[in-house]
Amino acid sequence: MRKKDDEKQRNIKKAVVKLILEEGFHGTSMSKIAKEAGVSPATVYIYYQNKDTMLQDIYLEYYEEIYYHLLSKITDDMSGNQLIEILIRSYYAYIHENKDIFNFVEQFSSCPVLINQCKVMKGKYPIYKLFEDMKEKKAIKNVRNDNLLAFMFSPIKSISEKHCSSEEEKLIMLEEMIKIVQEALLL
Repeated sequence: MRKKDDEKQRNIKKAVVKLILEEGFHGTSMSKIAKEAGVSPATVYIYYQNKDTMLQDIYLEYYEEIYYHLLSKITDDMSGNQLIEILIRSYYAYIHENKDIFNFVEQFSSCPVLINQCKVMKGKYPIYKLFEDMKEKKAIKNVRNDNLLAFMFSPIKSISEKHCSSEEEKLIMLEEMIKIVQEALLL
């Protein structure tokens, strides 16, 4: 059996994201992925059993990466105000610094057939733990974690995607949204 190479695997992941965003799930084949990554189709199969498994594995990796990125910005001594601000700003920054990866995750998440076949998604559980800790400390209101996640991050995604707005306008909207979320969630 051939040895795995981290650089080749990174190139395969980049190729998957690029092609999925350009051609969609059905328009992307293993041979196109291999060609884009600069490897043979046989090499792709060293890393991934089949296309479905590959898409799910890459999706899960990037999905979890988003949440771990957010959590890496949090410290134990932050107030509820600071925590909400850091989570929102970090999410906005992640979207802008990783547009292709973020769009790939969004596209995959929006496809019921693909998402329903996915393994357990562990990525959001650490952020749910953070929410539970905040609720226990009486820093935020006791609402469902899924609602907290949606309320905090969906508006940020919307602000980020406003194509007709300048970056300055987006930052003004971001500031406003931070205040709205803080006022709505903090005790």
